[in-house]
Amino acid sequence: MVGKGDLAQQVAQKTGMPRTQATKAVDALIESVQGAIAKREEVRITGFGSWRVTETKARKGRNPRTGAALQIKAGHRVSFRPGSKLSEAVKGGRAAGGRGRR
Repeated sequence: MVGKGDLAQQVAQKTGMPRTQATKAVDALIESVQGAIAKREEVRITGFGSWRVTETKARKGRNPRTGAALQIKAGHRVSFRPGSKLSEAVKGGRAAGGRGRR
C-alpha cells in the first residue's frame, strides 16, 4: 500500500522540492479534491480519472447478522472512473507515465 507520506516522498524525488513542500502540495491537492466533491462538483484529472458524487436510491436490505428486513435510506456516494492512461497502466502492468507496448 502507498500512503500519503509515500506519495509526498515520490513527489519530492520527482520534482526536486524539499519533502516538507511536497507534503504540503499533496495535502493541498487532497483538500482541493475533497472540497470540490463536498460541493458536488466533478473533479477530472485528464489521463488519471474523475470523481463524482452519485445519488443512491432508498432500498430494502437485510441485517447480515439477524436476517431482519430493513429500509436503507437514500444517500450519496463518491464514484471514481479511471482515465485512459491509468487504465492502460493497469492493463499493461506498468507504472503510469512509462512506455508501454504500442
